Amino acid sequence: LGETKKELAADQKLQAEIQSTFQVKTATYQQNQEVRKQELEAIGKAVEIISSPSVAQSYSKHINLAQVAGVSFLQMTQSQSKNEAIALLRGRAAALNSKALSLAVAKLGANPSFAKVIDMIEDLLEKLKAEAAAEADHKVWCDEQLKANKLKRNKKTAEANKLTAQIEGLSASIADMGANIERLLAEQQQLTEAMAEATKIREAEHKENTEAIADAGAGVEAVKQALIILKEFYASQAGEGSFLQRRRQMPEMAAYKGMQNAKGGVIGMLEVIESDFARLKAETETAETQAASEYDKFMTESTASKTAKHEEEVKLKLDKDQAEFEREQTQKDLRTTEEELAK
Repeated sequence: LGETKKELAADQKLQAEIQSTFQVKTATYQQNQEVRKQELEAIGKAVEIISSPSVAQSYSKHINLAQVAGVSFLQMTQSQSKNEAIALLRGRAAALNSKALSLAVAKLGANPSFAKVIDMIEDLLEKLKAEAAAEADHKVWCDEQLKANKLKRNKKTAEANKLTAQIEGLSASIADMGANIERLLAEQQQLTEAMAEATKIREAEHKENTEAIADAGAGVEAVKQALIILKEFYASQAGEGSFLQRRRQMPEMAAYKGMQNAKGGVIGMLEVIESDFARLKAETETAETQAASEYDKFMTESTASKTAKHEEEVKLKLDKDQAEFEREQTQKDLRTTEEELAK
């Protein structure tokens, strides 16, 4: 992308140079046209001087006289007119820096015949007019080409800017989608680890609760059996005491019937133990049920969240692949556009 921006800057610089060249050429053309106008005016003035009736008719009428009799007053008059034309042309040639006028002055200075001078100047006029027309046609063609080139470059430059913006937007989207994919993968990994840890804890907890419930149940049953035995024993002792008391007139010693006190005796203690076992069993069963429910809820929610994140990850990967494909195609279009701008 950095290289693309450099190429775009170079194209914009070239465009500025073309526009500058156009302005320079336009100014040069306008200056040339002004010079040609003044040049034609100068030549026209020279033709007017040389072609005046007094000069042209006299030359035509007395040409033989000029050739035979040597220098005459007529030749002097013609020479003065010719010198005036040469001086005028020489001055304008120097002022306008015109090669054509300088050439005409040189030819006039070679002392050609008067008719040839007229023809020479007329030919020069026609040549200058033709050159001016050709330069005007070339200027029109150059203007059309520069205008077409400018429109084309403006269009291609706008297209290149648009493609560059699209590439930057796609690159930003691709980077954002890549970051989101990494985040989703990390979150899925965290959920996987959390679920594994929860399962490990739950299995240990379930094992511990199961053993505690089993132990409490066994304790309850054992205490119940012990209570049955003790209650039967104490019940039998209570019956025998009544029989001995009826046979004896005067008791010599109080009969021992065992620790039958419900609160402080063995039976009372065993009943407390039985109650503790029963309470432990009930509380552990409740805790086990609650823990199992919470574990199932956590696993269900985590599984759903993991599935949703995986689906989002897959969709983002597809979207990212599509965006990368579009960016590649856009980059190709940009290279093509820049190649056309470089032509």
